[in-house]
Amino acid sequence: MLQYFNIFLLIMIIIAVIVFIALYFVTAGYGVFYNKKWGPTVPNKLGWIMMESPVFVVMILLCVFSERSSNIVCLIFLILFEIHYFQRSFVFPFLIRGKSKMPLSVIVMGVVFNVLNAIMQGGWIFYVSPENKYELSWLLSPQFIIGTMIFFAGMLINIHSDYVIRNLRKPGDTRHYLPKKGMFKYVTSANYFGEFVEWLGFAILTWSLSGAVFAVWTFANLTPRAAKIYDNYKKEFGDELDTKKVKRIIPFIY
Repeated sequence: MLQYFNIFLLIMIIIAVIVFIALYFVTAGYGVFYNKKWGPTVPNKLGWIMMESPVFVVMILLCVFSERSSNIVCLIFLILFEIHYFQRSFVFPFLIRGKSKMPLSVIVMGVVFNVLNAIMQGGWIFYVSPENKYELSWLLSPQFIIGTMIFFAGMLINIHSDYVIRNLRKPGDTRHYLPKKGMFKYVTSANYFGEFVEWLGFAILTWSLSGAVFAVWTFANLTPRAAKIYDNYKKEFGDELDTKKVKRIIPFIY
């Protein structure tokens, strides 16, 4: 099984590289880049629930049907993973303001990746990893301690950055503003930076190739979009954006 699983991970890495390159030329038509050309839509709140909740459910099913469902360390991995997706599936959508739309085509692509990612993470944690790898002593390992700290730091950055974006306008205000609080002092896509840090932490705390592939996918999916957001801000806000200090997604680097 491990051999086939590693082939699956290799294929996912190759696709991530292709997606990374493609997204510099094709802009996914949701959020600030919403485009009717992407086809039929649903309300944004419903779209996020439809797109993010499958991975939440599939991870639970993979745990329930696994012989390792009572492994404490594996269950902690599951809880950490599910904390993110519970927030993303059932909290974040209801905090969204406005009446924006999300194309069904984007939702379908999101669902496909999320299910594959659940198979990557849940498959490794509950089925493929060496049987004695995640014993209780793992919770005292440097990987778990450091990775967990990075994971929660990324989550806090992500949630706070979403809060900053939501509160840029007062009710009834339709103007655009440049976010400047929190990590937005360093990158124009602080929410994306937080999410990347989060999954980098998960890769470290599980010390797994599957976790690393997810971190790579997060970077590949969000970095081109962050670059386009940066370009939009430069056009819209001109001198207000300090391009020497504020980068796109990685502070001080890019």
